[in-house]
Amino acid sequence: QGYSSAASDVYKRQYLWRRRMTRLYLMRHGQTLFNTLNRIQGWCDSPLTEKGRDQARQVRAYFEKHDMTFDQYYCTTTERASDTIELATGRSDYQRVKGLKEMHFGIFEGQPEYLHPKTSVVGHFGDHYAQFGGESQDQFVARVVASAKEIVDKHPNQSILAVSHAGALMTFLHAVEPERAFESCPGNCAILVFDYDGSSFYFVKLIDPIADQELVEF
Repeated sequence: QGYSSAASDVYKRQYLWRRRMTRLYLMRHGQTLFNTLNRIQGWCDSPLTEKGRDQARQVRAYFEKHDMTFDQYYCTTTERASDTIELATGRSDYQRVKGLKEMHFGIFEGQPEYLHPKTSVVGHFGDHYAQFGGESQDQFVARVVASAKEIVDKHPNQSILAVSHAGALMTFLHAVEPERAFESCPGNCAILVFDYDGSSFYFVKLIDPIADQELVEF
């Protein structure tokens, strides 16, 4: 008898990891000032709030509780990402990359979030922001996917933690598995886990380290 689709997916994930694939942990930064003010935050930056710093410390406690260590550490060039990875890991030997940055929203950077256009897929804005000096969705997707692939290709059969941004997480997940999408923005410090076999990425699970939960379906 054949496996159900869900059972087959679980089997595939387990099989890939037994083969010691490269594993990418793509994590959102902690809460920032602009998150609390509901401001559009792409290439512009704002500092972590005290809650955001505490969230990153909770991630560190989660990693320690579950004996999670990584071979490589990356974050974007924003302060909110570098502060998060330092607090979450206690390390300073990480590499900073521009390719995993949030979407560029052009002249809408720092403006109220209610100015975002309504979309059928959360976080997917089509060509809307390109006309205002920002990126199109296709440009954003291509940049994030290329950057993730460049990172994993450098470190075959290793585990990699990369601190990035909500839009990048949503975009990358949808690019890897088009049928899967977030119903709402992933929480601060949420972690998406992917396996990479040298050519393709496979979604494994979502980790919510604040709630100490792992989800395959969400």
